[in-house]
Amino acid sequence: MTTPAPAYTPYDGSVQPFTIGLQQLDLKNWIEIDGNLLAYLAEKQRLFALYGDRILVEEPGTHDAQKEVLELLSTHLVEQYPTLYSRDGENITITGLDKSVSLGDTDTSCLHRAASLVQEDLVLMRKDGERGWHLAAASLSFPSSWTLLEKFGRSMDDIHAPVPDFGAGTRNAGLISRMFDNLRPDRSVQRMNWSLQPDGNLYHPLASHQKGARYTDDDIAAQSYVRVERQTLRKLPVSGDVLFTIRIYLDPINALKKHPECRAVVEAFARQLEALNPAQLHYKGIMTIRDRLIDALKRL
Repeated sequence: MTTPAPAYTPYDGSVQPFTIGLQQLDLKNWIEIDGNLLAYLAEKQRLFALYGDRILVEEPGTHDAQKEVLELLSTHLVEQYPTLYSRDGENITITGLDKSVSLGDTDTSCLHRAASLVQEDLVLMRKDGERGWHLAAASLSFPSSWTLLEKFGRSMDDIHAPVPDFGAGTRNAGLISRMFDNLRPDRSVQRMNWSLQPDGNLYHPLASHQKGARYTDDDIAAQSYVRVERQTLRKLPVSGDVLFTIRIYLDPINALKKHPECRAVVEAFARQLEALNPAQLHYKGIMTIRDRLIDALKRL
């Protein structure tokens, strides 16, 4: 089985790490579906059977907003991907699956049902007078070096506290808060993140220092995967909550050989790694392997 070139390379100099880096989002491109759809959905189902209480959280009073998400998402999928999704009354069916997802009232969380339709994880952010914008509900199967339970109910500042230059009182924290306030239903945004990990697992709750300790002395390129997060932010027109989607792309480092501009991309990636300061390296869990990664990239 051949490894395709990466779909996204935000480490190529187009986006600077540890910046907000927002771009306007055409809502026609809100959700991304590829040939791995059924594999992602099967992995979500498997993980939920194992770790359900770590994957789904919801505050009381979020049902209507969750239902709003389910309706918006199902409508979008049927319109944009008619060969993959079809709706029959209160049910939506995915081509290739022998089951449908109910859009009506059931005992299952609406947000979780919505997340079972797509490769993205879904996080509902809500604003109140005490915490400001905070994580009110989520169906998150593929965490990137964090756990949902430690973030649930916490304010934006608390959620971003571990991120260098994003904690309470920083310029970035203020920008994020204003951005959430100013989002409009007709103007959504997207951004990209990247990290590195020593395996190809979508479910990756390990803290950064635990992740770094799992690299071995073997060929660093052979055991390194680039984890790219495509994130979108959409203001819900009825509830006023913000839906945060996270789509994970996992590429082995060696997949960069397939990129049509391999040399330019790996050189830019190496420069980004060289420019990271100690706090940023620690956060990404690559303090001890940064130099080996740079050497491996140059060999590509």
